[in-house]
Amino acid sequence: MDKRLKYLNALRCFESAARHQSYSKAADEQFVSQAAVSQQMRQLEEVLGTKLFVRKGRQMRLTQSGSKLYQTTHKAFNSLLQTFNDIQCEEVAGSLTITSTQSFSSLWLMPRLYRFSIKHPDIKIRVIGSYEVEDLQAGHIDLAIRFGVTGKPLIDDDMHYRTFGEDLVYPVCSPQLIEQMNITSVQDMLDCWLVKLGMEGKLSWQSWFEHAGVDNFDKHAMWTEVTTGDMALSAVLSGHGFALAASALYSQYVDVGRLVVPFDIPHPVTLKRFLVYDPNSAKQARIKLFIDWLDAEMALGG
Repeated sequence: MDKRLKYLNALRCFESAARHQSYSKAADEQFVSQAAVSQQMRQLEEVLGTKLFVRKGRQMRLTQSGSKLYQTTHKAFNSLLQTFNDIQCEEVAGSLTITSTQSFSSLWLMPRLYRFSIKHPDIKIRVIGSYEVEDLQAGHIDLAIRFGVTGKPLIDDDMHYRTFGEDLVYPVCSPQLIEQMNITSVQDMLDCWLVKLGMEGKLSWQSWFEHAGVDNFDKHAMWTEVTTGDMALSAVLSGHGFALAASALYSQYVDVGRLVVPFDIPHPVTLKRFLVYDPNSAKQARIKLFIDWLDAEMALGG
C-alpha cells in the first residue's frame, strides 16, 4: 500500500480546511484544536513535498497543488458518503432537525406541524428558531428554511439549496384600528403607530411609502421598534398600529378576521424563500418527505 494513504485523517482535515479556507473552522468541524489542524497540514505537506496553503490575512488560500488535491478529496469524500447512504438503505423512521427564523417557525411552521406528525408519526421533529445563519453541519441541522431578497442564499459550497416560493409584503393592522382611526387612505396611516424591525434592510417602511407615493413620510415620529416579525404581528393584533409583514405570516389572521390588509399596495421588494440541506445527508428520505409536505402546505394557500 502506498504510504501516503496512511494519512487519511490528515486528508479529511485538509478537505475541511480547504473548503472553509480556515484552520479554525476546520478545527471546529473536526472537533480538534487549531494546533492539531496546523500540525496535520504540515505533515501532509512534508509527505507530498509541496505547499498546499498560503496565508492571506485571516484566510488560508490554496496553492495550485492544494487546489488540485482539494478537488479530488472533496469528490472522493462525497462519493464515500453517497455510498454509505446507499448501503444503509435508510428507514424513514428517525429524527429531523429544522431551523428557520423565529417568526416563520412560530407563526407558520408550528401551527401546521401537527399535520406532518399525523402523516409521519415515526419522524420526530426538532425545530430551532434563530435569526443567525446556522452552520448546518456544526449544528447537526438537517434542513434550513431561509429568506432573502436576492437570487441565492448564503450557503457553504457543499450545501444544496432550492427555491421555496416567495412572499409579498404588505402593511397589516387590526380591523378595529381601521374603524377607530377612520383609515381611508395611505396618508391616514401616518396618524398611527408604525411597528418596524430594528434591522429592516431593503424591506423598509421608507421604500413602501415611496412606492405608495407618500411624500412626507420622513416627518413621521410614532415608531415602535422590535427585533422579530412575530413581535410586530403581536403588537398590531392588539391594535397597535401597522406592521409590514410577509403574507405567509399574516394570512391565517386575515382568514379569521383578526387582521386586514387595508391597501392593495405590496412592498416593491419581495421576500424569497429557500430550502438548504446537505445533499449527502444520510437522512435524505426524511428530508424529501418533509420538503414534499412543505410544498403541499404552501400550495394550500401559504
